[in-house]
Amino acid sequence: MKRPLATIKDIARELKVSPSTVSRALKDHPDISKETKRAVNELARKMNYQPNALAISLKYQKSNTIGVIIPEIVHYFFSSVISGIEDVAYDAGINVIICQSNERYDREVANVKTLLANQVDGILMSVSKETEDFRHLEYIRQNQVPLVFYDRIIPGFVTDQVIIDDFEAAYQATKHLTDTGRKKIAHFAGPQNLLLGRQRKAGYQKAISEAGLTTGDELIFNTDSFEKAHLTILDILNKKTEIDGLFAVNDLTAIGAMKTLLKHGVKIPQDVAIVGFSDGRLSGITDPSLTSVDQHGYEMGSAATEMLLRRITSQKDYPAETRILNANLIVRESSEI
Repeated sequence: MKRPLATIKDIARELKVSPSTVSRALKDHPDISKETKRAVNELARKMNYQPNALAISLKYQKSNTIGVIIPEIVHYFFSSVISGIEDVAYDAGINVIICQSNERYDREVANVKTLLANQVDGILMSVSKETEDFRHLEYIRQNQVPLVFYDRIIPGFVTDQVIIDDFEAAYQATKHLTDTGRKKIAHFAGPQNLLLGRQRKAGYQKAISEAGLTTGDELIFNTDSFEKAHLTILDILNKKTEIDGLFAVNDLTAIGAMKTLLKHGVKIPQDVAIVGFSDGRLSGITDPSLTSVDQHGYEMGSAATEMLLRRITSQKDYPAETRILNANLIVRESSEI
């Protein structure tokens, strides 16, 4: 049978003092003697006493907990975001509840309900690929729970957010390919219901247009995963579609394409140069190593958490803020000549 947790009343009974005396001693109240404080704290440690977080949150209407909704923890970018979130939260004495939508809208809605039921003080969120209905986000607002978007945002939904300039990053990534003489550059694009998917596609198109190359849809593919990249490359090879460059919406897609091309005797970067996006740990250890855009996930998580904590503790209402982080291209072997 599970042993019940020690309470303030248990400590008070053992020391033959009032529960209020124990409570004030644990809070280092100046009205309590040093001897009583010592005795209370020693017994509390002996009895493994832990404050009842739920009771405290009900009393003070504050849980000292924030919620995080993340699309997929498996991706290095999102795991680095979590590291930034937890470091800032830990230093501030804030607990973190992490929920994973697994890129599903229904899971995301369930995550929101779970976090609100746990009375979190604020929510950090990156929406799923499926999210097109935003009523659950309005529910967060109706409950007056501060919300900060990171990486993936909802245009027109006014709230704090931390993002990178996806358009400019994609433009620079594609321009790198045109600058190295590539003429037939494909784009493996992300979901177009997500703003970042549209922005990265638009950045690619601008660089292609500036270089005087074709901007038609024949070299743009809705491909945003390792598995889809494998199938798309097979289709490109079977149809003998000419490509000599590829800009992918994320690193796993780029790596999936690279692996399949290499398996079929295509040389990288001699025949096809490849650029990914996110600069995860795999980028530096693939063979050849992958050129990629560094999204600075840790910095994004840190900045988003600092923004949320300011919103939670502020006594004044102020306009929603947008912080745009710089992203930079890390050139490696997959695009070097």
